[in-house]
Amino acid sequence: MIIYEATKEEFMNDVTVDDIAKKIHDNYLQRVGKVAQGEINAWNNSMNYMYKVLNTPIIPDDVGIAIEYKVPTTNRRIDFMLTGLNAQDQYSVVIIELKQWSTLQVVEDADGLVETVVNKKLGRFPHPSQQAYAYARLITDYNESVQDEGISLYPCAYLHNYIQNDNDPLTHEVYHRYISEAPVFTKGDALKLRGFISTYIKKSDRKKSLYLIERGKIKPSKSLQDALVKMLDGNEEFIMIDEQKVVYETAIQMAHRAQATNRKQVLIVEGGPGTGKSVLGINLLVKLTSQELVCQYITKNSAPREVYTKQLLQKHKKVVIQNLFKGSGVFYEALPNEFDVLIVDEAHRLNEKSGLFKNKGENQMMEIIRAAKFSIFFIDEYQKISMQDVGNKDQIKHFAQLYNAEVVEMELPSQFRCNGSDGYLAWLDDVLEIRSTANTDPFALDFEYDFKIFDDPNVLRQEIINKNQNNKARMLAGYCWDWKTEGKSNPTIHDIQLDEFGFSMSWNLNSTSTWAIDPESIEQAGCIHTCQGLEFEYVGVIIGEDLRYENGAIVTDPFKRAKTDKSLSGFKSLYKKNKEEALRIADQIIKNTYRTLMTRGMKGCYIYCVDPQLRNYFSRRMTG
Repeated sequence: MIIYEATKEEFMNDVTVDDIAKKIHDNYLQRVGKVAQGEINAWNNSMNYMYKVLNTPIIPDDVGIAIEYKVPTTNRRIDFMLTGLNAQDQYSVVIIELKQWSTLQVVEDADGLVETVVNKKLGRFPHPSQQAYAYARLITDYNESVQDEGISLYPCAYLHNYIQNDNDPLTHEVYHRYISEAPVFTKGDALKLRGFISTYIKKSDRKKSLYLIERGKIKPSKSLQDALVKMLDGNEEFIMIDEQKVVYETAIQMAHRAQATNRKQVLIVEGGPGTGKSVLGINLLVKLTSQELVCQYITKNSAPREVYTKQLLQKHKKVVIQNLFKGSGVFYEALPNEFDVLIVDEAHRLNEKSGLFKNKGENQMMEIIRAAKFSIFFIDEYQKISMQDVGNKDQIKHFAQLYNAEVVEMELPSQFRCNGSDGYLAWLDDVLEIRSTANTDPFALDFEYDFKIFDDPNVLRQEIINKNQNNKARMLAGYCWDWKTEGKSNPTIHDIQLDEFGFSMSWNLNSTSTWAIDPESIEQAGCIHTCQGLEFEYVGVIIGEDLRYENGAIVTDPFKRAKTDKSLSGFKSLYKKNKEEALRIADQIIKNTYRTLMTRGMKGCYIYCVDPQLRNYFSRRMTG
């Protein structure tokens, strides 16, 4: 979808009479929806700068211009594109990422990110060159016309408000790999950008390449297919067995049935911790992409996406596959059946609304089903850990029926984590009073699972360090300690403090989103938000004061959760209206949180309880 399309001459006239922003806005309103005033102001500002760049006979008047082109399989749009022919009469497209930024800072602990202020808020964003290069790569990887017609794409970035200095952070060496692919131009570089454009566009193609791109079939390129298959081949992290293979083959059949019958297909797969949902999802992502289907893997939580991307990439650039992994809140603008397959991991964590302020879209389950011909939902309703988690089977089936989709339900019963001990999971659910199970006996010897209770958190931490011989052990904690922002720049300031033992530790939030596999992160404690959906060999779990044992029962205390944890966002307002309901929901979330933390370990889980009575309770339940 292109919001504004014209020749260079038409564009220049629209800028001259101050009509350009209005025309873009009117088209955007008609095709997409409302747009913020800041975006309109940005169009006005940037298009006047582009007028200066293009105000030359060197660039022919009848070359094609596209503004706000929707990148395939994303909700992102390219700011500015010029299309024409090069000196050899081959199709050429120049992609320009426009930025209003005037300052930024280098981010060295994450690939291709900078830190700057956007909408009066400091945050991390893709480097403009990385962004432009990624867009060009996505069009190449997913647009059949670009692949078949030999259309060459030349990305760049233009920060027209940015005054560049010597040793500027914009061109820091950590960004050279992206700047070499997509040059960056700043204030005063209008003539340089003009030279860049004129190098690749010599004459008009009468907007033929624009026509081909706009109407090109969306499918993964052969190079992307081959790269994915090669990444997965021999990677032991993603080997499937038993019931995983049965679900896998069923999903493949349903994907092709959706293509052949034009009837939506929905597969719901239930499975508890360690049943191989994520491994199955990654295998389906690779296989279906290799079969030329447009496929994406979705998780609400960013940590699994980053970890899987890093595990698959090996020596490849991140941008090669990063578009295959998406958050759950990006499909409210997606077109019906825009995707062949959407694979949703941790579907119990889906929300109703999307966006930073939870004011976008209607319902993420509905939006995903609408956007895909075939959608797969991996779900475990006992792993809901936030008041915003609304994903459930009943609603998925309701929305599937709304779109006349065929629904298949399956289960992954086999337990591959916790040494395959279904008994441990049943025992844990009973101990935490999540649900009554048949396993009320003391911790059985035949569980073959290494579960230990520690009286000293320092000893627990040392045991986990000892178990970390192959980078597969981590410390975790309930979110009962605030993340101290000053700790980000001062490593001597720790978040988790247990003064009685002289114990202190920092949250993983100081680190990158690949904390789960970064070797140095053994020194940091993980929280629920960076370990859910992932697994280790051994975990050491610190249980905070939000879970206690009083008067012969497990007690949860939402008021002991950290202020910086958003899992209970909305609890206090609900508590004022309906105290019992608020406490019921919080009780479920806290218990589910510790159940999730205590089932991350494949071989063992070691715990320390801040509440001594809870420690004693666990000990009694182990020994009888």
